[in-house]
Amino acid sequence: MTTRPATPDDLAAIMALERASFPNDAWSDAMMREELASPHGWYVVVEEGGRLIGYAGLRVARGVADADIQTITIAESGRGRGRGRALLTSLLEEAARRNVKDVFLEVRADNPVAQGLYASVGFVEVGRRARYYQPDDVDAIVMRLDLPGWTARGGVRTDAGACT
Repeated sequence: MTTRPATPDDLAAIMALERASFPNDAWSDAMMREELASPHGWYVVVEEGGRLIGYAGLRVARGVADADIQTITIAESGRGRGRGRALLTSLLEEAARRNVKDVFLEVRADNPVAQGLYASVGFVEVGRRARYYQPDDVDAIVMRLDLPGWTARGGVRTDAGACT
């Protein structure tokens, strides 16, 4: 498994995975192209056997103390083996390099696996957005991570039930 920064050359593979993972609400090629090129974005991919099997993105405006995780996606065949955690860790490490204090994300209310991953590193629910994910009418759970606290703990939770 190799994790590396995404490049514009990854767009076709990213979009194939995007459409397979989010058939009802996939981003457009143009949206993803803009994300990859944005000075405020930072995207990474994970490859296995020369094939892109996951990607993740972070958005951090210059000089701002908070960041947003835009997406984390792993091919169905590659789930459950720590690849999502590796991508999440890469995003959080980059946010720390950029002196971010708080990291936010939205996660589907019907995705307990992703919610568990985020909670395992210290994200906490701070709100909900009703019917955020369309056309499925699924709520978004808004979560926040205190990044300096995560960094001080060595990138892991220290309370009961923590995962590393």
